Amino acid sequence: MFDELTSWPNLLLAYQKAARGKRGQPNVAAFEYRLEENLWRLQDELRDRQYRPGAYVSFHIHEPKRRLISAAPFRDRVVHHALCNLIEPVFERAFIPDSYANRVGKGTHRALDRCQEFCRRYPYVLPGDLRQFFPSVDHAILRQILAHRIADAGVLWLIDLILQSGAGVLAHEYDMVYFPGDDLFAVNRPRGLPIGNLTSQFWANVYLTPFDYFVKRELQCPAYVRYVDDFLLFAQDKQTLWAWREAIETRLERLRLTMHAGSHPRPVAGGVSFLGFIVFPQRRRLKRRKGVYFQRKFRRLLNQYADGQIEMSQLDASVRGWVNHVRYGNTLGLRKAILTRRTIPAVKKSRHE
Repeated sequence: MFDELTSWPNLLLAYQKAARGKRGQPNVAAFEYRLEENLWRLQDELRDRQYRPGAYVSFHIHEPKRRLISAAPFRDRVVHHALCNLIEPVFERAFIPDSYANRVGKGTHRALDRCQEFCRRYPYVLPGDLRQFFPSVDHAILRQILAHRIADAGVLWLIDLILQSGAGVLAHEYDMVYFPGDDLFAVNRPRGLPIGNLTSQFWANVYLTPFDYFVKRELQCPAYVRYVDDFLLFAQDKQTLWAWREAIETRLERLRLTMHAGSHPRPVAGGVSFLGFIVFPQRRRLKRRKGVYFQRKFRRLLNQYADGQIEMSQLDASVRGWVNHVRYGNTLGLRKAILTRRTIPAVKKSRHE
């Protein structure tokens, strides 16, 4: 498996995936300028076990909520794609159908469709949100889950390298939680997956797959949807959901995870908050803060266009992307209100013209 991972066709495909939509960035252009040479060097380093990941560049984003994003160097992103090209098919067969994040043919809108389908069939829902999920992912537990399906020593060596490179990146984002059986040294357990890595997105699904099977097989929940660390369980009565909630909290301890305290059963008639929308049995409403955020962004884009900082194509692409997303809710009035309230300004002439 490791020979296939380090083969030229796989590394070239990995570069193409990593560079998609980013070829104008300086680090990507520099790698592409000597593409063959860089890929051969990467291949040699991997085969000789001399490859070492570079340092992350971290920054905060504030939408949908404040998160620390850690970007790996471009050559490392090529390696991440090369690894995922090989191991994704192995684990994809094990994922449940109602896990929707970072999977081909799934995604946000299909998850919303499934949520609304269950809202029409069940009167109550238990929404779950894992507390500090990416900073909490335990490396030893993840490594054990990965090794259950991967036996190749070379692939496991590369997995260990990537895991070690991300240890501590999110240390300041994690509030220590002690679980039954922990001693004082539990604080030193390696944990955390850098948000921004392709491997982190994929491993999030791998890490929660045992939890998915627990919900489906042991709790026998017929209506369950998960998108990364947000999940929903539907039932015909609140008593069942309260019992499931208690069992879920106990099971999550095995993964060294906890739920937010605000997770409790509620009627679907009041709307289910999920992936930026409020989902009702017969309609969907965009969350207010999502509309406010785009309204501010749209105003900023118009100002940047007027100042000549961006082209009309960039403004158009941003607006189309937002419209294409929110049209999956009952948002026609909102779209008209935001997009017709302001007109596209003329580009200001520079002083030198």
